[in-house]
Amino acid sequence: MQQFDVLIIGSGLAGLSLALRTADHKKICLVSKRSINDTASNWAQGGIAAVLNNDDSLDAHIQDTLIAGAGLCDEAVTKKVVEHGKETVEWLIEQGVKFTREHNNSNYHLTREGGHSHRRIIHAADATGNAVQTTLAEQVRQHPNITLLENHIAVDLITTHKVKNLNPKIANDNACLGAYVLDNSTGKVMTIGAHNTVLATGGAGKVYLYTTNPDVSTGDGIAMAWRAGCRVANMEFIQFHPTCLFHPHAKSFLISEVVRGEGGLLKLPDGTRFMPDHDPRAELAPRDVVARAIDFEMKKRGLDCVYLDISHKPLDFIREHFPNIYKRCLELGIDISKSPIPVVPAAHYTCGGVMTDDKGQTDVKHLYAIGETSCTGLHGANRLASNSLLECLVFGKAAAEDILNQVQHTATHLPYWDESRVTDADEEVLITHTWDELRRFMWNYVGIVRTDKRLSRALHRIHMLRDEVHEFYSNFKISNDLIELRNLLQVAELIVLSAIERKESRGLHYSKDHPNLDEEAIPTVLEPSNYYSLLDREHGLNHQH
Repeated sequence: MQQFDVLIIGSGLAGLSLALRTADHKKICLVSKRSINDTASNWAQGGIAAVLNNDDSLDAHIQDTLIAGAGLCDEAVTKKVVEHGKETVEWLIEQGVKFTREHNNSNYHLTREGGHSHRRIIHAADATGNAVQTTLAEQVRQHPNITLLENHIAVDLITTHKVKNLNPKIANDNACLGAYVLDNSTGKVMTIGAHNTVLATGGAGKVYLYTTNPDVSTGDGIAMAWRAGCRVANMEFIQFHPTCLFHPHAKSFLISEVVRGEGGLLKLPDGTRFMPDHDPRAELAPRDVVARAIDFEMKKRGLDCVYLDISHKPLDFIREHFPNIYKRCLELGIDISKSPIPVVPAAHYTCGGVMTDDKGQTDVKHLYAIGETSCTGLHGANRLASNSLLECLVFGKAAAEDILNQVQHTATHLPYWDESRVTDADEEVLITHTWDELRRFMWNYVGIVRTDKRLSRALHRIHMLRDEVHEFYSNFKISNDLIELRNLLQVAELIVLSAIERKESRGLHYSKDHPNLDEEAIPTVLEPSNYYSLLDREHGLNHQH
């Protein structure tokens, strides 16, 4: 058993920023599923939303966020995040992040994205996430108080409720004591104890067939927190990015919101624009509106994709503003300065997650959730573009301050991982087949437009697959793929149950059976203690577990 002051699971912007803000005073363990930079943060193209010039205002940013969130944002949290925007950006600049400047090199260049009333997105060309991620990751690698475990995946959290039988003196309050972590290079499970544990594992985009997320986005933190006894909220609100590159050799390549912000037009194959027919804001409408419009046009006309056209802009402008998009498309035979870009919607961001307070604390003591794993109340029913990296940084700081102000509790001896009764897996094909089936029916049944019948079918399939995977998990040695599949099935169930609970269409959740908006905006909150009563109420199912 290894013991640390803080165990951080996940190496994206939320986890890195918290690690750096606590490491001078605490002994930190940072767990990364693959390499430290294999994160959704690293893939973020657009930028960070913050009020940085006199033409803009905090009130305008707050209002834009509330409007996008369709009545479900927590106004106090939204105000807190927006008010900390400028100091957060200044902290990144102090760390050495090089944001793009204007031609005269005096001011930082600010761009605009859908849903924003002003230019307020500070960025590093079209690869902001990479600039921030690599800068902070290098500092983490060099910090003497941070132990970095790359190529490790958390299996499950260790809580007082789980180990109380071994030590009756443990307090009755459910508290997190650390986690079991699989070393992917050796296949051995480590026991890591920690005074505080932080879930910063990102979202769950890989639950869908088409996603802009990296392969590591399998909802691990959300699933582990749920199993540990945490409430989750608003899981039905999955943001589908309207413009993912449609190409057989381009996996999950995102065409940034900024392309539309800088004048890109969405067109049908014959060159006709269609967004003005769907919304007066046209291409600058919020993402959910644009994604539904594209989905509508594709289904109506039987299209494989639509097209995003920026070719009317000068070549120098395109190269300067979108160097990475221009280069990647050119490698695939698409010159975006001469022809439009084929695009389709894809699962992009998990707006719901583990419920936290304004310091990132969950329902379980000494357990925090920050970044996309959490549901802070900022995003409501739809995330405003470029608010996500801002949230990672603001809550990374808030959680760090809360941890630093705590009185350290006594370490508890934790049980080792027991695999004495399991054997090596005989049929790995079960994992790959189940993963593929899950992602396909989630895309078809729980996608951009939903119906009660599709949701019911999805839930039925999830329960069948979950029983198969549970048996596999109980009898065979665990692997990275098995852990991810188990978590994906759990998160898929939470998404579907949340979608079934919402009998209206709001924000990112659009139901053909419930197309109207309720007068009162109420978050969808699922509690582990009410799990079976929820299933019974919705479906009258019989349970053997």
